[in-house]
Amino acid sequence: MFELIGIPPQALFGQLLLGVINGAFYAMLSLGLAIIFGLLNIINFAHGAQYMLGALVSWMLLDYLGGSYWWALLLAPVTVGVSGVILERVLISRLYHLDHLYGLLLTFGLALIIQGLARNYYGISGLPYAIPPELSGGQNLGFMFLPNYRGWVVIASLVVCLATWFVIEKTRFGAYLRAATENPTLVGAFGINVPRMITLTYGFGVALAAFAGVLAAPIYSVNPNMGADIIIVVFAVVVIGGMGSILGSIVTGFGLGIVEGLARVFYPEGSAMMIFVIMAIVLLVKPTGLFGRTA
Repeated sequence: MFELIGIPPQALFGQLLLGVINGAFYAMLSLGLAIIFGLLNIINFAHGAQYMLGALVSWMLLDYLGGSYWWALLLAPVTVGVSGVILERVLISRLYHLDHLYGLLLTFGLALIIQGLARNYYGISGLPYAIPPELSGGQNLGFMFLPNYRGWVVIASLVVCLATWFVIEKTRFGAYLRAATENPTLVGAFGINVPRMITLTYGFGVALAAFAGVLAAPIYSVNPNMGADIIIVVFAVVVIGGMGSILGSIVTGFGLGIVEGLARVFYPEGSAMMIFVIMAIVLLVKPTGLFGRTA
């Protein structure tokens, strides 16, 4: 069948694999954005810089402290998440009663500062990050070769995304969290510390971005501009899925990654703009996004 359309099967499945991997990062990053916007009403433009910070902190743990990839996978998201908690308490919490534009401008400025500091200290060339020995090599599936690390990235991102969706949508804690965004006074009357819950939510959204950064480091290397290169696409994914929609971010992230991979096979010249074309069509048909709710 593939010979009839003049495409080697290895090329098709190879691009599909790349699409799924890109979709895994789109899903995790857009999930963090959706949590922060849906529950805090903040458009976090610093998300790409925090994704880069996750990769950079992971590299520093390995290079300076001689730690392992697995410790970095745990400690880097926690470290960046704590920095997010501090940012939320010191700066972002002052903007909740203002228009969304103020939060966007603040986080955009923070992104420029973080990226600028990283460039000053580490330059613009990528910092090498080795694949952990346990995940080196790959599997010959017959129709394609699957590198073990890339398979791990897809599985890890799926587990994290689905676990996050379950906690927010199906547990009592998630119900309290969603209620706190609608009526914080009522939730506070039940003895729940709403400001602390909001702060921890922002920190968790930031930690998701950092976790994605650690996963990305062995694939793309660590570059101060890596967040700036992906954040615009991730915002498009969030808009298509529906601003604040948890499930929409996951499904749309993986789906658009696959579409992008197929576009590189059938229409490589337009693959870079395919997601934005889809975004324009979705906004024309359903301005709230595929999974968004009408206010």
